[in-house]
Parts: sequence; structure tokens; C-alpha cells
Amino acid sequence: MMLYPAMNKLTEHIPNRYMMVNVVARRARQIAEEAEKNEEHLSEKPVTMAIHEVAEGKFDVNKEA
Repeated sequence: MMLYPAMNKLTEHIPNRYMMVNVVARRARQIAEEAEKNEEHLSEKPVTMAIHEVAEGKFDVNKEA
């Protein structure tokens, strides 16, 4: 199975794959907890949503460094 968005798109914002896994996992947990707290049904899995947020540049370690 292929990752979408592509890994090279994600590494534009977080160049270290280990850090990317940590960022995506943490954000996915936040999304899941917020949805549960607000009793919302998510149209996508929290991990998918977190990956898309990284691709959109919402978590860009290059800008923070």
C-alpha cells in the first residue's frame, strides 16, 4: 500500500522519520481524544488526519529551527 501524501511531501516539513512518527502519533491521539470528548464521528482515521496535517505544513520543524 502506498502512502498518500507521498513521503517526500511529508519530509519537506519534518525531515527525520523518527520525529515524524512521534508527531503523527501524538497528533492522532489528540484528534481521537477530542472526538471522543465531543462525541463526534470521524470521517477518517485519526492517523490519516494527522498525516494530512503534516503534509499541509501545520507541523513544520524546519520553520521552528
